[in-house]
Amino acid sequence: MIIQPKIRGFICTTAHPVGCAMNVKQQIDYVKSHPSIKGPKNVLVVGASTGYGLASRIVSAFGAKASTVGIFFERPCENKRTATAGWYNSVAFEQFAKAEKLYAKSFNGDAFADDMKQQVMETIKKDLGSIDLVIYSLASPRRTHPKTGQVFKSVLKPRSIPYTNKSIDFETNQVIEVTLPAATQDEIDQTVGVMGGEDWEMWIDALDQAKLLAPGIITIAYSYIGPEITTAVYRNGTIGAAKDHLEQTAHKMDQRLKKRNGRALVSVNKALVTQSSSAIPFIPLYFVLLMRVMKQKGIHEDCIQQIYRLFAQRVYQGKDISVDSAGRIRIDDLEMRQDVQDEVNKLWKNVSSQNVQQIADVKGYDEDFLRLFGFGIKDVDYGADVNPDILFD
Repeated sequence: MIIQPKIRGFICTTAHPVGCAMNVKQQIDYVKSHPSIKGPKNVLVVGASTGYGLASRIVSAFGAKASTVGIFFERPCENKRTATAGWYNSVAFEQFAKAEKLYAKSFNGDAFADDMKQQVMETIKKDLGSIDLVIYSLASPRRTHPKTGQVFKSVLKPRSIPYTNKSIDFETNQVIEVTLPAATQDEIDQTVGVMGGEDWEMWIDALDQAKLLAPGIITIAYSYIGPEITTAVYRNGTIGAAKDHLEQTAHKMDQRLKKRNGRALVSVNKALVTQSSSAIPFIPLYFVLLMRVMKQKGIHEDCIQQIYRLFAQRVYQGKDISVDSAGRIRIDDLEMRQDVQDEVNKLWKNVSSQNVQQIADVKGYDEDFLRLFGFGIKDVDYGADVNPDILFD
């Protein structure tokens, strides 16, 4: 089967198994080219197949030689339909890990469900004994509550009043004006139900009750704050309400885990091209301007660079974890530098359909987006016939 990208809106409906495997290998090679990390030994990554979650699993395994358990909800190949990129990424990760005799166990299913938690805990108990790092990196549009059966659906809206600003249509590369209506209280509550901290805490509770949390346990969930440009739709929007709940959950769990020399923290990461972020209006236009500025300054980082720095320089650097006044790890420090934001703000004021290709890194965004699905990667023959039905060993 010859596989080419098929893009529909902000989603690519195909993925290339060889390209995804090469993308994973390049991330592994980056980590192996840097000093090893005196980090965790047994790691659970909830949301492990793409983006920051996948990078966390790679850094844990190939940077710290950790045993890893990954959970994700991905689709295998069906008939003539390719598997999802996350499926191919995870198969490749396991193959690379086992080739270096690193323990790697993956679970494909609903991470919100009690039976999935039970399956994972049974494996941890049997194979590893305990976990000393839990990364929570789920990005899902909906969640079925495991106790009540209620289905929550997230929305991307401002919380108070309708909001209008510039955005970019990547199908036409036109700068457009988008208006989002204000969310209802029910929509806010549902978004918190999906993306807040409740499920994260349920995972820690379940692991704790099963006596699977090692002394000194660290658990980290990923978040984003961003600049003033995106505040109305992000931090002051429905997503922001969920992130506020995530941080409140972190504070509560942190007090509890400190009693066993552990920590529960939120890491605020840099804006990057991911499958989930591409869906948020206004954010992609900010991304392409930010990428141009940070690349020009030589400080742009992708997922694997961010997470390697998080582990090596923030969490496992041999001293107390540095946090901001709100108790968050700030790995978005380069993005939020004043000189970076000043230049992005100037570009934002001037960007239009006529000049966006010149003053923003649209090409870089397109390349990063295709890379998520295994396309546009050097040394991959996209004209070759490949088998899309790749399975776990």
